[in-house]
Amino acid sequence: MYIKSSSRIRNVAIIAHIDHGKTTLLDSLLLQSSVFRENQLIPSRVMDSYDQEKERGITIFAKHCSIMFGEYKINIIDTPGHADFSGEVERILDMVNSVLLLIDAREGPMPQTRYVLSQALKKNLRPLVIINKIDRPYAEPDRVLNETFDLFTELSATDEQLDFSYIYASGLAGYACNDLNDNKSNLEPLLQLIIDKVPPPSGSDTEPFAMQAANVIYDDYLGRGACGRILNGTIRKGSLIAHIDKTSKKSNIRISNIKGYSGIQQVELSEAFAGDIVNIFGIQDVLIGDTLCDPEHILSLPPLKVEEPTVSINFMINSGPFVGQEGVHVTANKIRDRLLKEKQANITFQIEETNNQRDVIKVSGRGGLHLAVLIETMRREGYEFCISKPKVITRIIDGVTHEALERVYVEVPEKDSGVIIENLSKRKGEMQKLNINEYQIACMEFLVPTRGLMGFRHIFLTLTRGEGILTSIFEKFVPWIENVPCRKSGVMISMNQGRVTPYAYFNLQERGKMLVRANDYVYEGMIIGEHCRDNDIMVNITREKQLTNIRAAGKDENIILTPHIKMTLEQAIEYIEDDELIEVTPNNFRLRKFFLKECERKRQR
Repeated sequence: MYIKSSSRIRNVAIIAHIDHGKTTLLDSLLLQSSVFRENQLIPSRVMDSYDQEKERGITIFAKHCSIMFGEYKINIIDTPGHADFSGEVERILDMVNSVLLLIDAREGPMPQTRYVLSQALKKNLRPLVIINKIDRPYAEPDRVLNETFDLFTELSATDEQLDFSYIYASGLAGYACNDLNDNKSNLEPLLQLIIDKVPPPSGSDTEPFAMQAANVIYDDYLGRGACGRILNGTIRKGSLIAHIDKTSKKSNIRISNIKGYSGIQQVELSEAFAGDIVNIFGIQDVLIGDTLCDPEHILSLPPLKVEEPTVSINFMINSGPFVGQEGVHVTANKIRDRLLKEKQANITFQIEETNNQRDVIKVSGRGGLHLAVLIETMRREGYEFCISKPKVITRIIDGVTHEALERVYVEVPEKDSGVIIENLSKRKGEMQKLNINEYQIACMEFLVPTRGLMGFRHIFLTLTRGEGILTSIFEKFVPWIENVPCRKSGVMISMNQGRVTPYAYFNLQERGKMLVRANDYVYEGMIIGEHCRDNDIMVNITREKQLTNIRAAGKDENIILTPHIKMTLEQAIEYIEDDELIEVTPNNFRLRKFFLKECERKRQR
């Protein structure tokens, strides 16, 4: 069934902090709306279709689905909950008429809750609040509701926005209720609330066609397409439209296909009307923010704006001895073309070539995880390259250098609070709040420079034995802070190329933590371990035990090797220093010193 009247369409986005249950709630909504066959195998978190989303357990890209409720069509956009991907949220808020603000009934409003709510309020949207996970132990929905109202007040919400509607729900159990004492059977109260409180999209079917590309998609058969909400008019398959890019260049394009959504599936449409969210194909060079309109009624919509990135990283070719053994695309041109392609499809990245180094491409993003997802995607596509340590992006304001400051929220057992306060204070963090609840959990809030957070998350997990929660979000730019400490420990660097021998490994493991395994292949200049002291040392990790013809009186000592540290890509990005690189290949990533080229020249001499 396709709705031709905008009065029967509701466009909403689900926004929340990470792990507050957005995607799980959508699973239950889709299941109860009968969009799947009775015998269809339905995976959990069905909207997280990207492979890294399934592996990491988080939403990375905003995705669209639709469900029917009576005679109404509800378009729902699932958005990421991690602060590094907040650009995805900013980009789609212009497509919707309201947002579902999802809040955990135990944790309450969290950093990303504050950020995404502020963005929605700035666009004059009236959020609907969902207190989720009310069936969990220690849930306190009344307290969380009061905290949510306080958050609206802090963010200077208008009187209309303060008078928000709310509902209680459990996405996992699949029910919603207007009152905690109501019958808890299904999610129909939530759908009815959306119909009653979300305004229909503005726009008229009789006006000239107008639409802005909020996202760019790709179909194997249809090619490149633009996704967005039709602002005005009607569009039909085969129609001639005008494409206006960011440089105001105009070109006339004929539409090859139109697709809408039924559940999570795209369905072909013969025509689409004002208010609906559709994918239009046939515009091969369309970019995010471009205007699509009637050729006889040209207009240029303002470009989509997202917050600027806070950290940058350098991509460069792999110049190590193992180059080309695993990767397919290893040249600078291949890497440059892939990054420029990413720039066209994702406006949250800033990608630029450096003037003084031809083979170095600077990529700026929201944070380490934001950049790590791009790096992981490229290495799975067969690319091989090196990346440098992330650098904080600075601004010159009134002639003074400013850097990014982040608001950090920490939850740890009370016994661990002292050591966390001490470590963050050393990294120039300023405590703003400290509260210990009845469960002996210390909830703390700090203002910390982004440079101070680099490398701290790995230390945080060690200090709290994995029991702590640390989240952060960009706060503002402040004048440059001096003497922010860096990594304290040095590293062990291989002085030879070859295979790691158990004998050498055993003799070196007392000097620190090993980053390689026995029988791994290493090369000169490669970092093979973390030194227990603050200086770097060159070691021979390939040394064999010398055999003689003299029989020893005793027996050989029993070699017991301690397990090596297997870092994730995000941990490695935070770990390295300015004179170090990460060599990324489809199967491995290795840490190495910048002076590798000097080692090669010495060996050649």
